[in-house]
Amino acid sequence: MPAVHHKLLLEEALQDSPQTRSLLSVFEEDAGTLTNYTNQLLQSMQRVFGAQNEMALATEQLSKQLLEYEKQNFALAKGDEEVINTLQHFAKSVEELNSLHAELASQIADKMVFPMVQFREKDLTGTTLTLKIICFHFHEAAMVKYSRLPKKRENEKMKAEVVREVAYCRRKQHQAAMQYYCALNALQYRKRVAMLEPMLGYTHAQIDFFKKGMELVSKKMDSFLSSVSSMNQSIESQLEVDAEVMRSSQRELLSVDDTVYMPDHDQVPVNRALVQKAGYLNIRNKTGLVTTAWDRLFFFTQGGNLMCQPRGAVAGGMVLDLDNSSVMAVECEDRRYCFQITSPNGKTSLILQAEGKKEYEEWICTLNNISRQIYLTDNPEAVAIRLHQTALQAVTPITSFEKRAEGSPNPDREPQKPPAALEPEDLIVPGTPIQFDIVLPASEFLDQNRAGARRTNPFGETEDDDDSLLQQVFAVRFLGSMAVRAGHTQEVIYEAMRQVLAARAIHNIFKTSESHLMVTSTCIRLIDPQTQVTKISVSFQLKDVTQFAAHQENSRLMGFVLQGSDWSDGGEDQPSFSVFAFESNTEGEKICYTINLGKEISLAKKDPEALAQLMKAMPLTNDGKFLLLENAPDEG
Repeated sequence: MPAVHHKLLLEEALQDSPQTRSLLSVFEEDAGTLTNYTNQLLQSMQRVFGAQNEMALATEQLSKQLLEYEKQNFALAKGDEEVINTLQHFAKSVEELNSLHAELASQIADKMVFPMVQFREKDLTGTTLTLKIICFHFHEAAMVKYSRLPKKRENEKMKAEVVREVAYCRRKQHQAAMQYYCALNALQYRKRVAMLEPMLGYTHAQIDFFKKGMELVSKKMDSFLSSVSSMNQSIESQLEVDAEVMRSSQRELLSVDDTVYMPDHDQVPVNRALVQKAGYLNIRNKTGLVTTAWDRLFFFTQGGNLMCQPRGAVAGGMVLDLDNSSVMAVECEDRRYCFQITSPNGKTSLILQAEGKKEYEEWICTLNNISRQIYLTDNPEAVAIRLHQTALQAVTPITSFEKRAEGSPNPDREPQKPPAALEPEDLIVPGTPIQFDIVLPASEFLDQNRAGARRTNPFGETEDDDDSLLQQVFAVRFLGSMAVRAGHTQEVIYEAMRQVLAARAIHNIFKTSESHLMVTSTCIRLIDPQTQVTKISVSFQLKDVTQFAAHQENSRLMGFVLQGSDWSDGGEDQPSFSVFAFESNTEGEKICYTINLGKEISLAKKDPEALAQLMKAMPLTNDGKFLLLENAPDEG
């Protein structure tokens, strides 16, 4: 008799992963099928016991029901061939014994009906259902209580009590779950015995009460009944051996220290080179205009997507495309270990809460690695190790523009070797205000639209513009501007971009309006695409643009440094610098190239020969202007 191969692993009882729950549901479905079949079989047996005057009909029904075992659609297996063949043999014997005397009722009740009733009450509807109820209720309640621990008004005594309660409930859930698994595993043995033992007792009862029938039948069934008894003994022996192994494994798994059950007490170091991860997280959902609620769901990554699988769901669904998304730690209400994922266009944002610090850091590092599309490389783990410093910076919550963890802003590129590394405080004063929009004042709008006022045409000359040789228009969205300390280094642009994007994510400012950025050989203008009115009364003069650069990782981001004058000290004119950051529909490098070309043209105007050489080197349009790429506003 082969052993049962389908078993629930006790080692997975504590994790309660979707895979384990899925396998558990198969066992529960199998138990449900077995319960239905057992009830039907028991009804047939009770009919045999009660219908003394209809014994022949009752035994015939029993014989038919025995044959139905082969047709049962068990979730784990179709049915053992040995059991099916044995039941078919019994069915044939029952047909031959359907004329036996009704006095068999008492023996049938003791040897056939009672074992089946005991199996149904003890193995099917007793222990297993009770354990199933215990498994999940108290642990879920304790985890909800733990997740609501306040951070700002943290009470160590209350926290210790809640942690002990979580550990206690988790241990109880672990113990109950393993007992539940053991009961379901044992049921795979018991269902085989339960199908055979009543029929064995029934047949013996027939032989004991009818000597003539026994003499007639035993010649055909001695060896068969002996093989069935041996089969039952073999199954019982296998069950005992397997039960002892499960008990030993249960004792070993329960002998661990209580810290295993306590959240945020994992001693394993943080792995910052992961490119996939799975586990439970709390997600914040809006329940009203200003109210929110937190749900605990199972999240996992698959390729470049973040997936979620609610309890009871057969499979997970996609929550967010992680490619080029931004992931950062955030301060959220009174909850700890919160981080935010924002899509590249800023329209979708999720706030999640991890169970402990290790999980919190690993999730942020993993999502950052996936956002960089490391999983598409030949050796994603090696690439992730080289980039883990950037992921380490992201786990610091951004509540002000203070210094983050030290490290290169883009470690996967070869950094240039500056004479001295500049700190964030050397570039931007902490706490510097950020302007998120450029609004055209009403008075200025009226001035520009009065009779005789000048209106800007983004695709051609203005009415009284100078003879600019260069006019190129790009569709852009203004992200923000802020004052900076340095004006001649690209690092100040990168740092300003980081602080602007971080501030927008923290304050949920994702809506931006599209404008036209016109670059000429003398200035840079920001134009309203609807009214064709320049948004800034004084254009950005190219001579005042001291530095410009595209983002090192997001090619659609670019910014430039504008030099001004500072008379705040009451003394001589002191230079002041401001960074303006934009998101373009095209690559930021194209805008930077056009600005650089404009500065070259501006310088070449002073030297006719240099201007001639520049014009020879660049293709021109029919009207004699420099031919660049097609105008960006026409692009998608």
